[in-house]
Amino acid sequence: MRRKRRQRLLPLLGVVGIAVVGLAWFSGGPSTPPATTTPLSPRTTTTTAPAYLPAPVVSVVEPAQAGEGQWTPMDSWSSGPPSVMTTTFRPDPANSSVVAYASWIRTATTQLALFLGYQGPGATSLDRGPEQVPSAGRDKLLATFNSGFYEADSAEGFYTNATTYFPLVKGHATLVRYVDGSVDVVDWQGGSTPGPNVVMARQNLALLVNDGQATPEAANNGAYGITLGGVPAVWRTGIGIDAHGDLIYATAASQTAQSLAQIFLHLGCVRAMQLDINPAWPIFVTYGGPNAADPALFVPNSQQVPWRFLSSSTKDFFAVYLKTPGAIAQPW
Repeated sequence: MRRKRRQRLLPLLGVVGIAVVGLAWFSGGPSTPPATTTPLSPRTTTTTAPAYLPAPVVSVVEPAQAGEGQWTPMDSWSSGPPSVMTTTFRPDPANSSVVAYASWIRTATTQLALFLGYQGPGATSLDRGPEQVPSAGRDKLLATFNSGFYEADSAEGFYTNATTYFPLVKGHATLVRYVDGSVDVVDWQGGSTPGPNVVMARQNLALLVNDGQATPEAANNGAYGITLGGVPAVWRTGIGIDAHGDLIYATAASQTAQSLAQIFLHLGCVRAMQLDINPAWPIFVTYGGPNAADPALFVPNSQQVPWRFLSSSTKDFFAVYLKTPGAIAQPW
Protein backbone atom coordinates (compact mmCIF):
# COMPACT_ATOMS: atom_id res chain seq x y z
CA MET A 1 0.00 0.00 0.00
CA ARG A 2 2.78 2.46 0.79
CA ARG A 3 4.44 1.90 -2.59
CA LYS A 4 1.25 2.70 -4.53
CA ARG A 5 0.68 5.92 -2.57
CA ARG A 6 4.21 7.02 -3.26
CA GLN A 7 3.77 6.42 -6.98
CA ARG A 8 0.60 8.55 -7.00
CA LEU A 9 2.45 11.49 -5.42
CA LEU A 10 5.17 11.68 -8.08
CA PRO A 11 2.99 13.11 -10.91
CA LEU A 12 1.53 15.65 -8.52
CA LEU A 13 4.99 16.87 -7.47
CA GLY A 14 5.94 17.22 -11.13
CA VAL A 15 2.98 19.48 -11.81
CA VAL A 16 3.69 21.61 -8.74
CA GLY A 17 7.36 21.99 -9.80
CA ILE A 18 6.44 23.21 -13.25
CA ALA A 19 4.03 25.72 -11.75
CA VAL A 20 6.68 27.11 -9.39
CA VAL A 21 9.23 27.54 -12.18
CA GLY A 22 6.68 29.22 -14.39
CA LEU A 23 5.69 31.64 -11.62
CA ALA A 24 9.34 32.50 -10.97
CA TRP A 25 9.91 33.32 -14.66
CA PHE A 26 6.73 35.39 -14.93
CA SER A 27 7.51 37.43 -11.79
CA GLY A 28 11.15 38.05 -12.73
CA GLY A 29 12.35 35.76 -10.00
CA PRO A 30 15.87 34.60 -9.34
CA SER A 31 16.78 33.61 -12.85
CA THR A 32 19.79 34.82 -14.82
CA PRO A 33 19.17 38.43 -15.97
CA PRO A 34 18.33 38.59 -19.65
CA ALA A 35 21.12 39.70 -21.94
CA THR A 36 21.00 43.40 -22.78
CA THR A 37 21.66 44.86 -26.26
CA THR A 38 23.94 47.92 -26.45
CA PRO A 39 22.38 50.48 -28.76
CA LEU A 40 24.44 51.18 -31.91
CA SER A 41 26.18 54.52 -32.14
CA PRO A 42 24.78 56.77 -34.86
CA ARG A 43 26.67 56.21 -38.12
CA THR A 44 28.65 59.26 -39.11
CA THR A 45 29.30 59.89 -42.79
CA THR A 46 31.74 62.40 -44.19
CA THR A 47 30.59 64.13 -47.34
CA THR A 48 32.90 66.30 -49.38
CA ALA A 49 31.31 69.09 -51.34
CA PRO A 50 32.14 68.88 -55.04
CA ALA A 51 34.76 71.33 -56.25
CA TYR A 52 33.38 74.59 -57.60
CA LEU A 53 33.08 74.84 -61.37
CA PRO A 54 32.10 77.97 -63.30
CA ALA A 55 28.60 78.03 -64.73
CA PRO A 56 28.25 77.88 -68.53
CA VAL A 57 28.49 81.29 -70.17
CA VAL A 58 25.04 82.53 -71.11
CA SER A 59 24.58 82.95 -74.84
CA VAL A 60 24.61 86.51 -76.09
CA VAL A 61 23.80 85.63 -79.68
CA GLU A 62 20.79 83.36 -80.29
CA PRO A 63 20.58 80.61 -81.20
CA ALA A 64 23.70 79.39 -79.45
CA GLN A 65 26.11 77.28 -81.46
CA ALA A 66 26.98 73.73 -80.39
CA GLY A 67 29.22 73.86 -77.33
CA GLU A 68 29.14 77.64 -77.13
CA GLY A 69 29.71 78.83 -73.57
CA GLN A 70 30.45 75.32 -72.26
CA TRP A 71 33.65 75.04 -70.22
CA THR A 72 36.13 72.34 -71.27
CA PRO A 73 38.90 71.09 -68.91
CA MET A 74 42.36 71.51 -70.45
CA ASP A 75 44.34 69.65 -67.77
CA SER A 76 42.66 66.25 -67.62
CA TRP A 77 46.12 64.68 -67.28
CA SER A 78 46.56 66.24 -63.81
CA SER A 79 44.97 64.88 -60.66
CA GLY A 80 42.09 66.55 -58.82
CA PRO A 81 39.39 68.87 -60.13
CA PRO A 82 40.01 70.88 -63.31
CA SER A 83 42.41 73.77 -62.78
CA VAL A 84 42.27 75.30 -66.27
CA MET A 85 39.12 75.37 -68.41
CA THR A 86 38.35 77.17 -71.66
CA THR A 87 35.29 78.21 -73.62
CA THR A 88 34.25 80.43 -76.49
CA PHE A 89 31.18 82.56 -77.07
CA ARG A 90 30.02 85.34 -79.36
CA PRO A 91 29.84 88.60 -77.39
CA ASP A 92 28.22 90.92 -79.94
CA PRO A 93 24.71 90.35 -81.39
CA ALA A 94 25.44 93.05 -83.97
CA ASN A 95 28.52 91.19 -85.20
CA SER A 96 28.01 87.46 -84.68
CA SER A 97 31.27 86.56 -86.45
CA VAL A 98 33.32 87.86 -83.50
CA VAL A 99 34.35 85.15 -81.05
CA ALA A 100 35.57 85.72 -77.50
CA TYR A 101 38.04 83.23 -76.04
CA ALA A 102 37.92 82.78 -72.26
CA SER A 103 40.13 80.74 -69.94
CA TRP A 104 39.21 80.07 -66.30
CA ILE A 105 42.01 79.36 -63.79
CA ARG A 106 41.29 77.84 -60.38
CA THR A 107 43.53 79.80 -58.02
CA ALA A 108 43.26 77.32 -55.13
CA THR A 109 45.05 74.60 -57.11
CA THR A 110 47.45 76.66 -59.21
CA GLN A 111 50.51 78.83 -58.80
CA LEU A 112 51.02 81.89 -60.99
CA ALA A 113 54.49 83.02 -62.08
CA LEU A 114 55.74 86.04 -64.04
CA PHE A 115 58.81 85.90 -66.31
CA LEU A 116 60.65 88.55 -68.30
CA GLY A 117 61.36 88.25 -72.02
CA TYR A 118 64.63 89.32 -73.59
CA GLN A 119 63.07 92.70 -74.49
CA GLY A 120 59.89 92.99 -72.44
CA PRO A 121 58.83 94.63 -70.32
CA GLY A 122 61.79 96.92 -71.03
CA ALA A 123 65.51 97.52 -70.91
CA THR A 124 67.14 96.76 -67.57
CA SER A 125 70.59 95.99 -66.19
CA LEU A 126 69.06 93.56 -63.69
CA ASP A 127 69.07 89.80 -64.17
CA ARG A 128 66.32 88.92 -66.66
CA GLY A 129 66.17 85.28 -65.64
CA PRO A 130 65.57 82.46 -68.14
CA GLU A 131 63.38 84.52 -70.52
CA GLN A 132 61.31 81.35 -71.01
CA VAL A 133 59.58 78.74 -68.85
CA PRO A 134 62.51 77.30 -66.85
CA SER A 135 63.15 73.57 -66.90
CA ALA A 136 62.44 73.33 -63.18
CA GLY A 137 58.71 72.97 -62.69
CA ARG A 138 57.77 72.12 -66.28
CA ASP A 139 56.32 68.83 -65.06
CA LYS A 140 53.58 70.93 -63.39
CA LEU A 141 53.07 73.48 -66.19
CA LEU A 142 49.38 73.94 -67.09
CA ALA A 143 49.23 77.10 -69.22
CA THR A 144 51.05 80.25 -70.34
CA PHE A 145 49.66 83.56 -71.57
CA ASN A 146 50.69 87.04 -72.67
CA SER A 147 51.40 89.92 -70.32
CA GLY A 148 51.00 93.69 -70.82
CA PHE A 149 52.62 96.58 -72.66
CA TYR A 150 56.28 97.30 -73.16
CA GLU A 151 57.55 99.79 -70.60
CA ALA A 152 58.44 102.17 -73.44
CA ASP A 153 54.78 102.29 -74.47
CA SER A 154 53.37 102.76 -70.98
CA ALA A 155 55.25 103.19 -67.72
CA GLU A 156 53.97 100.34 -65.55
CA GLY A 157 55.18 98.58 -62.41
CA PHE A 158 56.85 95.19 -62.73
CA TYR A 159 57.90 93.12 -59.70
CA THR A 160 59.00 89.50 -59.64
CA ASN A 161 61.77 87.28 -58.26
CA ALA A 162 62.05 89.64 -55.25
CA THR A 163 63.12 92.41 -57.64
CA THR A 164 61.45 95.69 -58.61
CA TYR A 165 62.29 95.99 -62.28
CA PHE A 166 60.06 99.04 -62.73
CA PRO A 167 58.41 100.96 -59.86
CA LEU A 168 54.71 100.41 -59.28
CA VAL A 169 52.36 103.30 -60.06
CA LYS A 170 49.59 104.22 -57.65
CA GLY A 171 46.12 103.92 -59.19
CA HIS A 172 47.10 101.45 -61.92
CA ALA A 173 45.49 98.05 -62.44
CA THR A 174 47.71 95.32 -61.05
CA LEU A 175 47.72 91.54 -61.15
CA VAL A 176 49.18 90.53 -57.79
CA ARG A 177 50.26 87.26 -56.27
CA TYR A 178 50.73 87.17 -52.50
CA VAL A 179 52.97 85.11 -50.24
CA ASP A 180 50.05 82.88 -49.20
CA GLY A 181 49.54 81.90 -52.87
CA SER A 182 46.37 83.91 -53.43
CA VAL A 183 46.07 86.25 -56.40
CA ASP A 184 44.01 89.34 -57.15
CA VAL A 185 43.41 92.08 -59.69
CA VAL A 186 43.50 95.40 -57.82
CA ASP A 187 43.66 99.15 -58.12
CA TRP A 188 47.17 99.55 -56.71
CA GLN A 189 47.25 101.91 -53.74
CA GLY A 190 50.62 100.89 -52.32
CA GLY A 191 54.08 102.30 -52.80
CA SER A 192 56.48 102.00 -55.70
CA THR A 193 57.94 98.83 -54.19
CA PRO A 194 55.60 96.09 -52.92
CA GLY A 195 55.67 95.03 -49.29
CA PRO A 196 56.90 91.64 -48.02
CA ASN A 197 53.49 90.01 -48.55
CA VAL A 198 53.73 90.39 -52.35
CA VAL A 199 55.52 87.82 -54.51
CA MET A 200 54.62 89.16 -57.94
CA ALA A 201 52.99 92.31 -59.38
CA ARG A 202 52.39 93.32 -63.00
CA GLN A 203 50.62 96.57 -63.89
CA ASN A 204 48.90 97.74 -67.07
CA LEU A 205 46.89 100.99 -67.23
CA ALA A 206 43.68 101.52 -65.22
CA LEU A 207 41.08 98.93 -64.26
CA LEU A 208 38.40 98.14 -66.85
CA VAL A 209 36.05 96.63 -64.27
CA ASN A 210 35.81 97.42 -60.56
CA ASP A 211 33.18 96.36 -58.02
CA GLY A 212 31.34 94.43 -60.74
CA GLN A 213 30.90 97.48 -62.98
CA ALA A 214 32.72 98.98 -65.95
CA THR A 215 34.92 101.84 -64.78
CA PRO A 216 34.48 105.38 -66.12
CA GLU A 217 38.02 105.10 -67.55
CA ALA A 218 36.93 102.21 -69.80
CA ALA A 219 34.85 104.66 -71.85
CA ASN A 220 38.04 106.50 -72.84
CA ASN A 221 39.31 104.17 -75.54
CA GLY A 222 42.36 106.30 -76.29
CA ALA A 223 43.68 105.75 -72.77
CA TYR A 224 44.09 102.01 -73.41
CA GLY A 225 46.86 101.98 -75.95
CA ILE A 226 47.76 102.88 -79.52
CA THR A 227 45.93 100.59 -81.92
CA LEU A 228 47.20 99.18 -85.19
CA GLY A 229 46.04 101.48 -87.98
CA GLY A 230 44.44 103.83 -85.47
CA VAL A 231 41.14 101.93 -85.50
CA PRO A 232 39.32 101.87 -82.15
CA ALA A 233 38.33 98.18 -82.15
CA VAL A 234 41.20 95.69 -82.30
CA TRP A 235 42.30 92.44 -80.70
CA ARG A 236 42.48 93.06 -76.96
CA THR A 237 43.42 90.76 -74.11
CA GLY A 238 42.84 91.05 -70.38
CA ILE A 239 42.67 89.29 -67.04
CA GLY A 240 39.93 89.44 -64.42
CA ILE A 241 38.97 87.86 -61.13
CA ASP A 242 35.53 86.50 -60.30
CA ALA A 243 33.57 86.46 -57.03
CA HIS A 244 35.12 83.08 -56.13
CA GLY A 245 38.65 84.49 -56.39
CA ASP A 246 39.46 82.62 -59.61
CA LEU A 247 41.19 84.22 -62.59
CA ILE A 248 39.66 84.58 -66.05
CA TYR A 249 41.74 85.44 -69.11
CA ALA A 250 39.78 86.74 -72.11
CA THR A 251 40.49 88.01 -75.59
CA ALA A 252 38.56 88.83 -78.75
CA ALA A 253 38.99 90.68 -82.02
CA SER A 254 37.22 93.97 -82.79
CA GLN A 255 37.13 95.18 -79.19
CA THR A 256 37.27 98.63 -77.66
CA ALA A 257 38.27 99.05 -74.03
CA GLN A 258 34.62 99.40 -73.11
CA SER A 259 33.45 96.31 -75.00
CA LEU A 260 36.27 94.27 -73.45
CA ALA A 261 35.01 95.41 -70.04
CA GLN A 262 31.56 94.10 -71.00
CA ILE A 263 33.05 90.71 -71.89
CA PHE A 264 34.56 90.47 -68.42
CA LEU A 265 31.29 91.47 -66.81
CA HIS A 266 29.47 88.81 -68.82
CA LEU A 267 32.04 86.28 -67.54
CA GLY A 268 31.22 87.24 -63.95
CA CYS A 269 34.36 89.19 -63.10
CA VAL A 270 34.26 91.70 -60.25
CA ARG A 271 37.54 93.34 -61.31
CA ALA A 272 39.43 93.20 -64.60
CA MET A 273 42.34 94.83 -66.38
CA GLN A 274 43.57 95.03 -69.95
CA LEU A 275 46.78 93.26 -70.96
CA ASP A 276 48.32 93.46 -74.44
CA ILE A 277 46.44 94.57 -77.56
CA ASN A 278 46.67 94.38 -81.38
CA PRO A 279 46.70 91.22 -83.54
CA ALA A 280 50.27 90.04 -82.93
CA TRP A 281 50.08 89.50 -79.18
CA PRO A 282 47.07 87.47 -77.96
CA ILE A 283 48.29 84.04 -76.88
CA PHE A 284 47.05 81.44 -74.39
CA VAL A 285 48.81 78.08 -74.50
CA THR A 286 47.64 74.87 -72.82
CA TYR A 287 49.70 71.70 -72.36
CA GLY A 288 48.48 68.17 -73.00
CA GLY A 289 50.66 66.48 -70.40
CA PRO A 290 53.44 66.98 -67.85
CA ASN A 291 56.79 68.45 -68.90
CA ALA A 292 55.03 70.89 -71.26
CA ALA A 293 53.94 68.09 -73.57
CA ASP A 294 51.76 68.84 -76.60
CA PRO A 295 51.49 72.64 -76.34
CA ALA A 296 48.43 74.00 -78.09
CA LEU A 297 47.22 77.49 -78.97
CA PHE A 298 43.78 78.06 -77.49
CA VAL A 299 43.54 81.48 -79.14
CA PRO A 300 43.99 81.04 -82.91
CA ASN A 301 46.74 83.43 -83.94
CA SER A 302 48.83 82.94 -87.07
CA GLN A 303 51.50 85.21 -85.61
CA GLN A 304 52.08 82.95 -82.59
CA VAL A 305 53.42 79.41 -82.11
CA PRO A 306 52.49 76.95 -79.33
CA TRP A 307 56.08 76.53 -78.09
CA ARG A 308 56.73 80.27 -77.86
CA PHE A 309 57.36 80.36 -74.10
CA LEU A 310 59.41 77.14 -74.09
CA SER A 311 62.21 79.01 -75.83
CA SER A 312 63.50 82.54 -75.45
CA SER A 313 60.56 84.97 -75.57
CA THR A 314 60.59 88.55 -76.77
CA LYS A 315 58.04 89.78 -74.22
CA ASP A 316 57.28 88.98 -70.62
CA PHE A 317 54.57 86.41 -69.88
CA PHE A 318 52.67 84.53 -67.18
CA ALA A 319 52.91 80.80 -66.44
CA VAL A 320 50.30 78.73 -64.58
CA TYR A 321 51.55 75.74 -62.60
CA LEU A 322 49.74 73.00 -60.72
CA LYS A 323 50.19 73.88 -57.06
CA THR A 324 52.24 71.39 -55.05
CA PRO A 325 54.01 72.21 -51.76
CA GLY A 326 57.43 73.63 -52.44
CA ALA A 327 57.54 72.34 -56.01
CA ILE A 328 58.11 75.57 -57.92
CA ALA A 329 60.13 78.60 -57.03
CA GLN A 330 58.85 82.04 -57.99
CA PRO A 331 59.83 82.39 -60.66
CA TRP A 332 63.38 80.96 -61.14
